[in-house]
Amino acid sequence: MRRRTSHGQQTLAGDYFTSEEIFREERRRIFRDRWLYAGHVSQVAEPGQYFLFELDHESVIVVRDAKGALRAFHNFCRHRGTRLCLEGHGSVAAGIQCPYHAWTYNLDGTLRAAPNMTDVPGFDKAEYPLVPAQLAEREGLVFVRLGSSPRALEDELPTLDGRFARWRIPELRSVHQTVYEVEANWKLFFHNYSECYHCPNVHPHLNQLTPYKNTENDLDEGPVLGGKMWMQDSDGSMTIGGARCAPLLPGLADSDRGHVLYYTLFPSMFLSLHPDYVLVHRAQSLSPKHTRIFCDWFFHPEAIAQLEFDPRPALDFWDLTNRQDWELCANAQKGVSSLAYEPGPYAEIESQLAAFDREYLRAMGGEPARRLASIAGDG
Repeated sequence: MRRRTSHGQQTLAGDYFTSEEIFREERRRIFRDRWLYAGHVSQVAEPGQYFLFELDHESVIVVRDAKGALRAFHNFCRHRGTRLCLEGHGSVAAGIQCPYHAWTYNLDGTLRAAPNMTDVPGFDKAEYPLVPAQLAEREGLVFVRLGSSPRALEDELPTLDGRFARWRIPELRSVHQTVYEVEANWKLFFHNYSECYHCPNVHPHLNQLTPYKNTENDLDEGPVLGGKMWMQDSDGSMTIGGARCAPLLPGLADSDRGHVLYYTLFPSMFLSLHPDYVLVHRAQSLSPKHTRIFCDWFFHPEAIAQLEFDPRPALDFWDLTNRQDWELCANAQKGVSSLAYEPGPYAEIESQLAAFDREYLRAMGGEPARRLASIAGDG
């Protein structure tokens, strides 16, 4: 197998984690132009069920329409711009109605009713549907893109199709979600997730279950990065006690036992595939120094239905590990914010971090991104 190394790369300059100018450029080049993970199909299982995807001033309604198709619309009324859906999730089976003047939209986005508009000369309801947003679903994972120019999901995340089919992610259901608020730049979370160099010192329990050098990356260049970590117990899982807390996921083969697959999906998602459950992190960048992390634990409905089902060993294990990692990220944010900070060298076992930085700089425009950092530093 071809294996990448760090190639002598150094870490990004401190301004990439602190500069408001670079943050604004990230918004323009990355977060408003790339496919972003929004949620799971189980959140919109029935017609009329919806959830909101939000970033800065943007809000998108992801909804299942009356014919069972997934739709995405910008969350404002075509009358005077009022937000339509105010709660983060819910049901609008009867239609999407504006809370201001009661304009009402069908689930396919067409305008159904506009009170007191019949006497407006030339008014045609067909001319005022909801504004669609780009939406794609792969392997049960729902992605939204805020950019106006069309672009296929496969152009940015080409490795998704069929790669994780054995885990039957569309069938899974979240049994718990924890939301973390952390004072650290979003890129530090990708860096932290992508290496286990720190595991012996910071995660002794995790390192006991999956020794930090028991890893092999099969995706080492591009927007999707990651690979396997082998467990000491081939019949175990990543839980507080090291044992599985559910049966082997349906569809998995014997060859899928005994390891975990860890992948980052640039720029908003971590996907962790275990033998008995799937862990999904969604990173929401809020400012240069603040990130919100949504963490969901997904299990198969057959396991959830069992009387003895107890996901707490998995929940407790990853909540502990998450909090240890988030403390590291917040501490790193303080360090890279120092005027005296200078980039340091990556170790060979940090090759995924170097690969992430290459992808990030490509997304930012390569050399122009370095000039941005220089300009921010001079200011």
